[in-house]
Amino acid sequence: MTKRIVLIEDDTDLYALLKYNLEKEGFSLAGSQTGRGALDLCRRVRPDLVLLDIMLPDSDGLDICKGIRNDAELSQTPIIFLTARASETDRIVGLELGADDYVPKPFNPRELLARIRAVLRRAGDHAEHRAEAGTARALRFADWTLEPARRRLLNPEGVEVALTGGEYDLLMALLERPNRVLTRDMLLDLLRGRQAGPFDRAIDVAISRLRRKLEGGGRSAQLIKTVRGGGYVLAAAVERL
Repeated sequence: MTKRIVLIEDDTDLYALLKYNLEKEGFSLAGSQTGRGALDLCRRVRPDLVLLDIMLPDSDGLDICKGIRNDAELSQTPIIFLTARASETDRIVGLELGADDYVPKPFNPRELLARIRAVLRRAGDHAEHRAEAGTARALRFADWTLEPARRRLLNPEGVEVALTGGEYDLLMALLERPNRVLTRDMLLDLLRGRQAGPFDRAIDVAISRLRRKLEGGGRSAQLIKTVRGGGYVLAAAVERL
């Protein structure tokens, strides 16, 4: 099946180059050179992946990313940022918002194609896992409950706590290996795949974000502990309901 890509990029020459290369590789492309209407375009196209420039003339790509992640129909859509902002802080912000990859300009179109394929492979793997989760039993840990069938996390009071796709996958990886130290490399392999060229801080950012949700309001002691040497462990017993 032809994969659909939405490209939001204001540089006319780069837009034309990427359009040519992506269509040459068999992708179906829809796009815009402004941010105006980008979210509506994604809703119409229902893309398999979004290539999103951060610095657009009329809007901020980060806001468009937020809109995609907060849309029930689009929230699982992979996003790759294309940007001239190459600082570590900018990469971390992109990760915090749920970007799947971050490609600084200038870049080789062949590298971008390789990253697109890697992200699409991971998205396909995650879709299979979601289908399998539809029949999986709920998991209970420290009075929290994760319902794989609905991809829903309930706090000890029974209130749902929203998770991004990446946060859910990270929590599931930890719950499937409770009280076991998982290094950053192990988590990167489990969540992103070695072909993805993940960012050095990706796991640290994701762990920090997940911790804030699990410990919000002082409901729980630290459930995800840091282990000297670059590892993390879920310090709780896990029960399948």
